[in-house]
Amino acid sequence: MKWLLTLMVVLVYLLHQDLWFWHDRTLVMGFLPIGLAYHAAYSILAAIMMAVLVRFAWPGHLEEDATGRGGDGARGRGGESGSGRPVSRKEGTH
Repeated sequence: MKWLLTLMVVLVYLLHQDLWFWHDRTLVMGFLPIGLAYHAAYSILAAIMMAVLVRFAWPGHLEEDATGRGGDGARGRGGESGSGRPVSRKEGTH
């Protein structure tokens, strides 16, 4: 699985090098330069890639350190308590 994720990162990196659209004056949908449209699509692809990396390659020991519980880190992620309300740094003080 690790080599597949690495291959995905390398492929997305290589797709970022878009030398083929530098001098192309084609417009997408009649108004958007093709280079800009390519980068918009690339940005969506990069966001999907990051979501996949977070889902499958997130280091579990960081969740254990952050939550103090271990496991998958589903509870406590994002600074929430078990009650579903945000936890402040100094609970009960203003």
